[in-house]
Amino acid sequence: MTGSGAVNRTTAPSPARWFFGRQRELKALHSDIERAGLNTIAGRRAAHTRVLLIAGQRGSGRTALARELARQVGRRYPDGVLHIRLTEPGGEPVPVERTARDLLGEFDIPAPPGAGEDELSEMVRAALAERRVLLLLDDAHDAEQVDLLLPENPDCLVVAVARGPLTGIPDIRPCTIGGLDAKSAIELLGTFTGSVRITVDPQAAESLAEECAGQPVALSLVGGWLATHPRVSVADATKRLRTVPEDVELPRSARPLARAFRFVYEELPPSTAAMLRLLALAPAGFADAHTASALAGCSVSAATTALDDLAALSLLRPAGDQFEIPGSLAPLMHALMEAHDRPAEVQLATARMLERTVRLLQSCRAVTEPEGSPARMKLAALPRAVRFPTTRAAADWLSSRRPALLASARLAVADGGLDTLARRLVSALVRALAAHQGTDAAAPDLYGLHQLVLGVAERQGLHREEAAALLNIGDLDARTGRTHDALTRYRSALDAGKAANDHYATGRAMESVGGAYQELQDWHRAADWYGRALAQRLSRGERADEARLYGRLGTVHTCAGRYGEALRHWRAAAAGFRRLQDLTGQARALSEAARVQEYAGRPEDSLHTCQEAVEWARLAGDTPLQAELELRLADTLERLGDPTAARLHRKASDRLLATDA
Repeated sequence: MTGSGAVNRTTAPSPARWFFGRQRELKALHSDIERAGLNTIAGRRAAHTRVLLIAGQRGSGRTALARELARQVGRRYPDGVLHIRLTEPGGEPVPVERTARDLLGEFDIPAPPGAGEDELSEMVRAALAERRVLLLLDDAHDAEQVDLLLPENPDCLVVAVARGPLTGIPDIRPCTIGGLDAKSAIELLGTFTGSVRITVDPQAAESLAEECAGQPVALSLVGGWLATHPRVSVADATKRLRTVPEDVELPRSARPLARAFRFVYEELPPSTAAMLRLLALAPAGFADAHTASALAGCSVSAATTALDDLAALSLLRPAGDQFEIPGSLAPLMHALMEAHDRPAEVQLATARMLERTVRLLQSCRAVTEPEGSPARMKLAALPRAVRFPTTRAAADWLSSRRPALLASARLAVADGGLDTLARRLVSALVRALAAHQGTDAAAPDLYGLHQLVLGVAERQGLHREEAAALLNIGDLDARTGRTHDALTRYRSALDAGKAANDHYATGRAMESVGGAYQELQDWHRAADWYGRALAQRLSRGERADEARLYGRLGTVHTCAGRYGEALRHWRAAAAGFRRLQDLTGQARALSEAARVQEYAGRPEDSLHTCQEAVEWARLAGDTPLQAELELRLADTLERLGDPTAARLHRKASDRLLATDA
């Protein structure tokens, strides 16, 4: 799927469906690729990739020209052609951080959750330094956005598409395009109308091309309308188009497209016209039948028919099982929505779309649950349209809709008036990603989603959810080695937990602060914070957590060389596990106590404690642990000068491992 910030990879791009003319521009672009750069002329190897710029207004066919160029030269780049949109459908620039993550994903390089723009840009450059790729950076907002993604590899090629010049990028090769020549424009029109209608009145076809200023998108819109009105002549269509007034507030170069769009829009049935306006809300510029159905408040089958009709008019582009909103038309659709639909209606449509997305996500996750589980029973009660037949189908849907789903979450949070729905959507998306991809693989997306939850929680004063989001973000920071960042998050989570009077969050935050200090090898502070967490657990009688925290304190004191304190805490941990009847936990705690005794220079005591641990491991039926402890007994006996007994325990360990295998 290709969307804002998403990447579309091809190795041998297929020809554009309707590409005509532009031979002069293609020849110039080919010459620019072959032409020596400034470094080469000076006798130095090029330091950076070659950058070509195709500049033109939206609707001028600039992206089609870039795709055609990529098709013609793509085979020179064995690692593929990557097509990336750098502008959102609403006109906002796509953050470089998001684009970089998607690029790294194409190379199967994991991007650290929470990594910043600079780190990710460097990772992209490092990945591209070892590859030969063609980067098609579509609808670039500014030069900085392009510059941050440029590989330092002369074997790559970057083709940027933008409205105007990208000043500041060295040795860039600009190619500015306008409308098609008359012959090519008429050929494009003929793909919709058929040759007969053109041949009957070639002058009318030429006049229509002039009215559209040769702009491919405008020609496609009017051509699509003619294709759906086979009894209307080209001359009549030209007359009707001329009756549509120009929008004098737009730049002159943008008026032909706006007028062609208005011409086609005004001929739509009212229900289809309303759907088209609301499709401006489609996340990431992509819509399927469910999205259109929810936005328009109609059935899925009616939405499917309407989408097909809009695609026949070139108002949408088919993209697999979805439809893409052309970037040149998105601003016009949004302007119509603002002019015709009341804010309350727009928010209601948004809420319907997000609610449908929540149900699909819940269904997507539920299909991963075992048969007969409550989630599967709930799934069976859902309408067939929002159910997935198999886990594979759900995973494929989640993967293909990922950019749009993440955009939906951002849209829900940015709205500000749908915070309850936003929290449900983010929660459902987090669960679905974790169920299908696993927490580690989905961590980069989860990091951003937890940040969205944090924003909503702070805005609404929801301290409990604020604490949970901060803990989740802190865990991801800690997992990727940003321990100081994690420590800051955990301290903030502690404050939020206290404000919410949430004992679980405060206890978890204190323990996590201790863990961060332990990672930083600040044993004193780690022991202090573990002690605070333990005191809270003791006051609430949470025995399992008490036993675990005694063990964490034992570990910290061992690392600090305070063996007396360490032994005391490991003994307390063992006692706690015994009360819980957790025999494996008791055996492990005793084995750690034996290790401390050995460090403290008390081998005989260590031997007796380890023998006790072996017995508890045997009673627990934990064969691997029992085998591990038998080896430790053998090592201790060797140090005590009893090699014969040591050999017996090693043999016992081997037998246990063989039995377990």
